[in-house]
Amino acid sequence: MLTRRRFLGTAIALAGVSGCSSVLPEPDVSAPGFGTGATGTVRVWCRAATQSGLTSLVEKFNASQDRLTVELTPVLDAQYVTKLATAIRGRSVPDLVDIDDINSMLFIYRDAFTDLTAAVQALDFHDKLSPGHLRLATRAGRAYGVPYLADNSMFWFNTELCDRADVDPDQAITSYDELLAAARRLRKLGDDVYAWSFPGNSPGALGFVVQPMIWAADTDLIRGEVGQQEGNIAGNDVVRRMLELHRQLWVDGLVPRANFSDDASRWGSDFRAGQVGIFPSNYSVVVSASDAGFHAKVTPRLLSGPDGGSAFFDGGDNMCIPRGAQNPSGAWEFVRFALDLPQQTDLPAGGYTPVRSDVATPAFAKKYPLATLPLERIEEGYAPTTLSYNLLYNQPDGPWLQMFRRAVFDGELEAAMTEAQESFDRILAQGQA
Repeated sequence: MLTRRRFLGTAIALAGVSGCSSVLPEPDVSAPGFGTGATGTVRVWCRAATQSGLTSLVEKFNASQDRLTVELTPVLDAQYVTKLATAIRGRSVPDLVDIDDINSMLFIYRDAFTDLTAAVQALDFHDKLSPGHLRLATRAGRAYGVPYLADNSMFWFNTELCDRADVDPDQAITSYDELLAAARRLRKLGDDVYAWSFPGNSPGALGFVVQPMIWAADTDLIRGEVGQQEGNIAGNDVVRRMLELHRQLWVDGLVPRANFSDDASRWGSDFRAGQVGIFPSNYSVVVSASDAGFHAKVTPRLLSGPDGGSAFFDGGDNMCIPRGAQNPSGAWEFVRFALDLPQQTDLPAGGYTPVRSDVATPAFAKKYPLATLPLERIEEGYAPTTLSYNLLYNQPDGPWLQMFRRAVFDGELEAAMTEAQESFDRILAQGQA
């Protein structure tokens, strides 16, 4: 978690990046032979949170040839931005970074990553790559990274409970009113069955599953281009209706009382126990952590807005080559291997979703039926491009969580939105200074 104290340290480090990154050489990715026939070692940094998605990939790549050796270094998520900024300032960078896609723009904005546009456009499947992830790695029409793996949020319905409560998932997602009506029917199944569950004291997880219910209505909590962004909360009717929905779920006892203190440490345990009918979460929490018997009882739907619409959070990792990389050609060869269909097809086995829509073949759907929806609807994935995501959304004392808790648990909706608007404006201005 990025605390305010750590954020200030990170800001200082990143300020140094902008001053020295221009002297770091940028590889010519359009040079003949780039990304083929490289030798030596490729130093790769990855997030500790998604290390499992890289470890087997590295082993497969190293075993596939004897010219290149990839050395993988996991970095704690809370330290990743600061450590990479420090490495850039010290002009000793890894050859490739597998970075949280939300944090890609922090370094792109400061000219620290290589322009990969020519290499990306040369991929014969570049138009199949997740546009939401690519958006987070793109500035002024130039691509500075490519997606590798996705972590997407969706609604998960327990079909067994829905059948008993006469709830149709397709009807439920047509509006907030229908969702609330479905929730009330589910709650009537008994004292030990709840309609819904959300991690009310986990800022990151809460943002992951709730923000798409705003994006589905074609709006966001942030507006403007990076460098000139401000909050978009006060007067935003969609944000208000989202908060009102969750307030009603809480007041009517449609969610467990434990949601008040739920920090996501046991996220999904109530849903996997068959005690919750509607559960916004991801593939890993629902599918990877359960067995085939439970898989047969669930069905996913995209998260929806107050009057329908649909969206999902495009979380996951982008792969970027820092300026000053010693083996950029070898790094790109590894990236292409990571994006090949065999490797992408295997991602659900580790709890992640592929980033290529053409992975969704009949064979893939048969093997991973619960992982196909975000691939079939890949254009509806999104995540906000900003320099201040961590400080806004991932902080325990940040404005996102404070707004949600004050509105939902205390019922002070207007005051919560007003306070959040002021905090978003201040934090965005500081991040763009």
